Amino acid sequence: MIRDMTKGNIYNHIVQFSIPIILGNIFQLTYNAVDSIIVGKFAGTKALAAVGTSDPIVNMLILGISGICIGASVLMSEFFGAKIYEDIKNEFATTISIGMGITAIIVILGLLLSNTILKLIQTPPEIMADANSYLKLVFIGAPFTCLYNIYSAGLRSIGDSKTPINFLAISSVLNGCLDYIFIKIFDMGVVGAGLATVFAEGISAVLCMVYVFRKVPMLHVERKHFKFNRRLINRTFSLGSITALQQCCQPFGKLFIQSAVNYHGVSVIAAFNAASKIENFALIPEQSISHSMMTFTAQNDGAKKPKRIKDGFRSGIMLEMGYAVFICAVLLVFDKQLIGLFGDSKQMLLEGSRYFAVMAFFYWLPGVTNAHQGFLRGVGKMKMTLYGTLTQITFRVIFTFLLVSRIGLVGVGFACVAGWIVMLGWQAPYCIYIRKKMMTERKEKL
Repeated sequence: MIRDMTKGNIYNHIVQFSIPIILGNIFQLTYNAVDSIIVGKFAGTKALAAVGTSDPIVNMLILGISGICIGASVLMSEFFGAKIYEDIKNEFATTISIGMGITAIIVILGLLLSNTILKLIQTPPEIMADANSYLKLVFIGAPFTCLYNIYSAGLRSIGDSKTPINFLAISSVLNGCLDYIFIKIFDMGVVGAGLATVFAEGISAVLCMVYVFRKVPMLHVERKHFKFNRRLINRTFSLGSITALQQCCQPFGKLFIQSAVNYHGVSVIAAFNAASKIENFALIPEQSISHSMMTFTAQNDGAKKPKRIKDGFRSGIMLEMGYAVFICAVLLVFDKQLIGLFGDSKQMLLEGSRYFAVMAFFYWLPGVTNAHQGFLRGVGKMKMTLYGTLTQITFRVIFTFLLVSRIGLVGVGFACVAGWIVMLGWQAPYCIYIRKKMMTERKEKL
């Protein structure tokens, strides 16, 4: 369903746009967990380790592709808000060309260098063959991942966040079923897991393409839309490459944080991994509200409505803060039960409980930072979102190494708080400056 966010109730737009994204992200995390369970249960520990070893590479690939699509989505949202519908098609065609071109290069390099990449990340010899087979299949499926992300970006730019998530849900269920069939029934091991992923990704991409062809004329592209357009190509590369880099910063920084935690014993490692998985679920709504704010801001920027952008930012902040209060209460009351889902070690439960006793009171900070990031993306300030993420993860890594050896896992929590505060210290004033500038420019034109 097309959603014009340049008019109507702001809260309704942001909430209704966010809900499908929240459900989709939960589906994705749940599907990843089910995937690991099926592989571990029916293919064995080595197969699970082989798939797990490939995960960081796969995540970087997906984040890079989705980063390019986020940048393109901002441009398409601007054109939608400005009612320049032909440019939406031109940008959509440009994104397909750029995305598939880059993906083709990645596929070729990935197939040639997969073994070398796995050696660089110290993959144990006993799982090297399985990891290599799985990774090559993932690279083969990359074009489907790219197409799904491009078509999802196009649909979200015109206010439809529900349809892509429906197709993601279908492909997630299909992936789980195919995992079971290929691994349990046909005993195909990691090859079965890889084939299931490729088939599921292909189905989600095809469903998106068919839906757009039948239901969304605004995104119908013809040969004429694929013409060389230097302006759109430059803007797409500029916004997309920066966002892709930003998307990859966070997992890269977490590798350093994990290395700091690894020095402090199995219980601390287990508690950190359990807490991280719980946080992944807990922070989904904050991140989804940020995506809504990005599309809302971009559409209204295209429509030249700075007052509505300002009101939308305020509404987004209120929603983020309201959710932060809710998740604080949940984690304080159910911390031990949630951590207990990952094991029954008393030391792990103690470390995890101490962590959430501190962090629960600070989850309003990532909500506020996400709101600022969504606003900046919406007005095309991608470099500022990159600088913000670099600031946050750099200080988080530094404080983790300084604190975790002294106060344990709680130190990782305080390091997160330090990173968020430093990031907001310069990003909040910058956002205020941008909003005031937009209002001033609008008044001058009037």
